[in-house]
Amino acid sequence: MENRRNFIKKTMISGAGTMLVPSFLKSMEQRVDLQSIESDKKLIVIQLSGGNDGLNTVIPFKNDFYYKNRPNIAIKSDEVLKLTDEIGLNPFLLPFQKLIDKGDLCIINGVGYPNPDHSHFRSMDIWQSGSSANEYWNTGWLGRYLDNFCSPNDFSSSTKGNARLAMELDEMLSLALKGNTIKGMGISDLEKLKKAVGNPYMLNVMADFNFEDLNEPLVYMYKTMQETKDAVAYLAEKSTKKQSKTDYPQNKFGKNMQTIANLISAGVDTKIFYASLSGFDTHANQNQRQGKLLETVANSLSALQQDLETAGFWKNTLVLVFSEFGRRVAENGASGTDHGTANNVFVLGGNLKQAGIYNPIPNLEDLEDGDLKFSVDFRSIYGTILENHLGLNQHKVLGNDFKTLNFI
Repeated sequence: MENRRNFIKKTMISGAGTMLVPSFLKSMEQRVDLQSIESDKKLIVIQLSGGNDGLNTVIPFKNDFYYKNRPNIAIKSDEVLKLTDEIGLNPFLLPFQKLIDKGDLCIINGVGYPNPDHSHFRSMDIWQSGSSANEYWNTGWLGRYLDNFCSPNDFSSSTKGNARLAMELDEMLSLALKGNTIKGMGISDLEKLKKAVGNPYMLNVMADFNFEDLNEPLVYMYKTMQETKDAVAYLAEKSTKKQSKTDYPQNKFGKNMQTIANLISAGVDTKIFYASLSGFDTHANQNQRQGKLLETVANSLSALQQDLETAGFWKNTLVLVFSEFGRRVAENGASGTDHGTANNVFVLGGNLKQAGIYNPIPNLEDLEDGDLKFSVDFRSIYGTILENHLGLNQHKVLGNDFKTLNFI
């Protein structure tokens, strides 16, 4: 027993060897009753990190001010994928145009918040927490959803709980998935993690211990390790049951979307999936860089849509695609754009009320210090998703009642 105590202490301090790193254990601080979850509804959140340029994504190709402010990087009118007489998509987003034609994609323009912040880190904190610009919250909107929607079990009574209700395809867990009592899981590679928790040394440590001989911190660690082992084994097993035949981009983001599709198609009880794609901070040589990134997003999400529709899960799945801010209207001297404010958000799903362009693009002639003015508070989108897709009163998560929108 003493050897096991020493093992736990060393693991907590160093995180060395092939055992679980402390950051993963910390993400699994509470169990929940899975019977309280409406497991048929799935939410996938995609974060475009760096501040995607919304004006070169959803393009006002008939607007002279757009071309005047961007003489070098504006997308030529004849290259734009036309959606209306005035608005179109970046040519690298052809799969998105097809999804709009199917009625499975909605574009919400002018999304932001009052008193916007141009810092990547601060603006991302605001988006992930759901706070106002003058508030600092240490929990995320999806974590608080889990806090409110799930029924925590008595930690000391069982090792059968689960912490797999929200999963991020990354080693680290974003603020968005951190609640007061329930947190998601940050996993970058299920198979590697499965090998780690199946390590003989860890299995020996967890075998045949007596809770009565341990103090409370060690009891907590033992049970967390057991829950980690069970959750990872469950997800790893599910991920191999449904292997997609759809072609995904052969990059990390594409593979992450394939993992999500496989898990949902296999019937996992995970309710929320979170993934990100970085590289959108395009201060120089923007067009080629952004085009490749947008192509990766569009092709990956199109493949995911095909998978889930074939498997019969697309009707109950919603995908939210956002970035922490947009870019300034005028290009800079390096054929790029600098940090801006209002941006577009994409919502994909098989049960949308409205597809295509949900609302007008912000007025390019009415700027605030060179930035677009927002018309839709991002928390209205969150509130709509919480109430109309996830089945929870938004006030319990956001602390306020924001105007709900009519896209779902």
